[in-house]
Amino acid sequence: MRRALLLAALVSAAPSPAQQKPEDVRRHVAVLAADDMRGREAGTADFDRAADYVAKQFAAAGAKPAGEGGGWYQRVPMATAQPVDKGRITAGGKPLVFGADYIPGVSVTQAAVDIDAPVVFVGMGVHAPEFGHDDYAGLDVRGKVVAYLTGAPVSLQGEIRAHFANGTTKSLEAEKRGAVGAIAIVAPSQLERRPFSAYANGWDDVRMTWAKDGKPFAPSSIPGIAVLSPAGAEKLFAGAKTSFSAIAAAEKAGKAIPSVVLPAKITARLRNRLGAAESRNVIAVVPGSDPALAAEHVVLTAHLDHVGVGKAVKGDAIYNGAMDNAIGVATLIEAARQLAVNPPRRPVLLVALTAEEKGLVGSDYLARHPLPAGGEAVANVNIDMPILTYAFTDMFAFGADRSSLGGIVEGALKPMNIALTPDPDPAEGLFTRSDQYRFVQAGIPAVFLKTGFAGPGKEATAAFRGTHYHQPSDEITLPIDWNAAARFVDANVAIARGVADAPTRPAWNKGDFFGTLFKGPMAE
Repeated sequence: MRRALLLAALVSAAPSPAQQKPEDVRRHVAVLAADDMRGREAGTADFDRAADYVAKQFAAAGAKPAGEGGGWYQRVPMATAQPVDKGRITAGGKPLVFGADYIPGVSVTQAAVDIDAPVVFVGMGVHAPEFGHDDYAGLDVRGKVVAYLTGAPVSLQGEIRAHFANGTTKSLEAEKRGAVGAIAIVAPSQLERRPFSAYANGWDDVRMTWAKDGKPFAPSSIPGIAVLSPAGAEKLFAGAKTSFSAIAAAEKAGKAIPSVVLPAKITARLRNRLGAAESRNVIAVVPGSDPALAAEHVVLTAHLDHVGVGKAVKGDAIYNGAMDNAIGVATLIEAARQLAVNPPRRPVLLVALTAEEKGLVGSDYLARHPLPAGGEAVANVNIDMPILTYAFTDMFAFGADRSSLGGIVEGALKPMNIALTPDPDPAEGLFTRSDQYRFVQAGIPAVFLKTGFAGPGKEATAAFRGTHYHQPSDEITLPIDWNAAARFVDANVAIARGVADAPTRPAWNKGDFFGTLFKGPMAE
């Protein structure tokens, strides 16, 4: 009843969203996804040109600089790592084959990784006794390498499932138990979505993390040794009491996956070229109208970077990133324009983030450091790769139901006749794969908005992800519905305004898993 009253109050109090002009959104995407931006890879001059464009557009929209020293930017110092070669990995003394059996892991902290240790297969590597699941029960992995299947149990709620499926979560659990390395085995069900060859395509990409005083930040200190295919896993399981084919069958059937102490030792020799780079977040603010709330910032984010120049496809090597995520940054710019005309009570921070494609690096740096212009972040609304090739009528909002943001999002979208629908594909684990997760890890309530599957949405999403995602064809020449893009801007403005005008700052629902885990503000 209380939530219903709050929802009704927010709906009646919120002003109708302005009608965004479709051509304005298109104009920004045309610039950011042009060939001369060369894919906006973080740490390059190409990204810096895109950042300069965004800063100028924030200024033209009426927003104010909120970066370091009163400027538009937050400097993000970064450490880089790139494999020197394909590495050498053996299982039980037998060599594994690059590209068919494995792709090497890359450490951002170690130039040389030399491992010679026994292996324990720990199921999916999930320790979640509060949800009735513990893959480590009865196992001693001290001094050993843990091997685990990617993914997490389907019995877990979608966002919690994404958290436990995350590789960093698994590495931290293994490290806590004394493991010396980790091996990820691609679950057979996931190969139906993405062939192993797709994992191998980017094996020598540059990896990044942020750095402090020249030292790279890494949540876990144990190295990720390799990603194995089922063929590689069969070799790792040679001589074990349980074959990997039996493990694969259990995973595909949704049955319990046993843990297995493997007879084979793993030997790995990996070499990485470590270096340094620098990039920047672009930060603007629309100051709030209530001086008493001036320190409480609602943060809107969208990543500006894409994957740069890479392998040519049909003669095109520039990965323009129109949908991923020039259109999200265009949404930020036009949101700034609308909010500046009639500022809400709380200030709204608008951030075009760097290095999302490198592992949510820019958002991690922002969330773990004081805001350059002072104050604190009380909520995050993140925009990443909305599929806008159709007239959407629904959206799903990852994380909304975990905090008071849920009622605000629902109240903002209802007058626009946009339905809120649940995550239609929890196996994708999107909740931990975009920038809002870094705010969640800092204890800040956050929501990640995607256009939904109603009407032609499911087919449109599958078409983009199957053909254009991280491909040179993600260009402005896609059949983008610019009216839908304008409507998406209006929806995000309505949500941001709802959060910024709310009578109290956002809080996690009482006892929420993420609010508890990351010690965020909790509702009583």
